[in-house]
Amino acid sequence: MKARIKVTLKNGVLDPQGKAIEHALDQLGFAGIGDVRQGKYFEVTLAEQNPDKARAQLEDACKKLFANTVIENYAIELDA
Repeated sequence: MKARIKVTLKNGVLDPQGKAIEHALDQLGFAGIGDVRQGKYFEVTLAEQNPDKARAQLEDACKKLFANTVIENYAIELDA
């Protein structure tokens, strides 16, 4: 089974990398692009074929490794 995990900063958490990207876009002439937020994206292959068990396994992995749940949100998408 394949899964995609998107990790983003929670609202209200400062994003200096996103601001740097936003500034660079402006300097490169991309006017009108603003409020850039950066995140992380993971593609994972699991041996588990049961979607509920796979999701539970990935939830645990997100809480322990992929995301800092104090400042980050995560979303899991499974391909059955």
